[in-house]
Amino acid sequence: MPFGTQAAILTPEQALELLPVQAWRGPFDSALCQRATDALESGKVLVLPLPFVTEEAEQRFLDPASLGRRGKNISLDPRTGQLGNTSVPAADQPGLAAMMQRFADSAFSLIMDLLPRYASHLARARTSFRPAEIEGRSYSPRHDDRLLHVDAFPTRPLHGSRILRVFTNVAPDGAQRKWHIGEPFAAYASRFLPQVRRPLPGSAWALQVTGLTKGRRSPYDHIMLALHDAGKRDTAYQVNCPLIAADFPPGTTWLCFTDQVLHAALAGHCALEQTFHLPVEAMAHPERTPLRVLEELAGRSLT
Repeated sequence: MPFGTQAAILTPEQALELLPVQAWRGPFDSALCQRATDALESGKVLVLPLPFVTEEAEQRFLDPASLGRRGKNISLDPRTGQLGNTSVPAADQPGLAAMMQRFADSAFSLIMDLLPRYASHLARARTSFRPAEIEGRSYSPRHDDRLLHVDAFPTRPLHGSRILRVFTNVAPDGAQRKWHIGEPFAAYASRFLPQVRRPLPGSAWALQVTGLTKGRRSPYDHIMLALHDAGKRDTAYQVNCPLIAADFPPGTTWLCFTDQVLHAALAGHCALEQTFHLPVEAMAHPERTPLRVLEELAGRSLT
């Protein structure tokens, strides 16, 4: 796996943890599980030489033409099993849904067995398939995931809950998924938190009653969204910030807390992704979570 750095501050050892995991199910050695948990909660990306094998009948879905016109991803709703944003003919959609569901089940098994501390707290969110090439597309800065950012949801307040994402590269042509990984969350938050204004009185209530958010936005959610936007809009920061480049070839799976890890996806196609949510209380080191870091910096409770 090749790496390149823009600044000498970050090294592969600081940002990445390579684990010898080659199965989606355990059992795994307890020391390996502890190592995975510690690295993940410290803000590293776990990298596994673990392929997700697509079946012969599924190869036809590994094509940008599978994507609909409403966004960057095809989604699978875990509650209904329904696909969103795909141009695949209706008769073929059960096959695409089955592929995505099999990946979702594999990712769930991996987390349950490799990170058993989280097992009783794990909440499965949407599964996504990203068949289109990232490089060369045009986005507004706020929606451009080629810029370093932490994840935050405009419509789904999390009140401090973690965003754990599992990715795998299934590109049939050997294309690598190219990422940048940025500085630790605490440094990023310290840099941009002074720019964040408090929300207008009553704004969280108004967003909820008008249906613009699914639940009431907490001060934590307000700050995370502001940090997401501030970093992306700061051109000087994007050009000069410390980062490391990581290339994930087909047959590689990687996972991280994307609310904590500054990341950018620069190039690649045909990636599968599964999102999970976890409460702060499930963490081995809750003091490392974005919620606790921001509360320490702000000097007040944010939920």
